[in-house]
Parts: sequence; structure tokens; C-alpha cells
Amino acid sequence: MDTPDVIAQLQRLGERFDELATRARRLAEENRSLRQQHDQLAGERSQLLTRNEQARSRVEAMIARLKSLEQHT
Repeated sequence: MDTPDVIAQLQRLGERFDELATRARRLAEENRSLRQQHDQLAGERSQLLTRNEQARSRVEAMIARLKSLEQHT
């Protein structure tokens, strides 16, 4: 192999390394963003489940009161 060939291969290897490093940084940032989004959505889901359970309890209490009123009339 000639020296120019070796130099050209090393340059291509360096360029490929730079591309991979850039891709790794981009994927790490995307992963961080997705984890943050997941955490936010999990929190929202938890709040919605709590509100749903509270609403269910209120509806059940109203139904019980209505049944109680029906029995007294």
C-alpha cells in the first residue's frame, strides 16, 4: 500500500468516526428527550387515574343517595 492510500483510508476512518460520534450524541439527546417525555406522560396518566377514581366515587355516592331517596318516598 502506498502512503497516500494509507492517509486516504485514515482520513475516511476519521470522517466515519466523526459521523458516528455525531450520531451517538444525537441519539443520546433523543433518548434523554424521550425519557423526559415518558416521565411527563406517566405523571399525567397517574393524575388522570386519580381524577377518574375520584369521579367514580362521587358518582357512586350520588347513586347511593338517589337510591336512598327512592326508598324513602
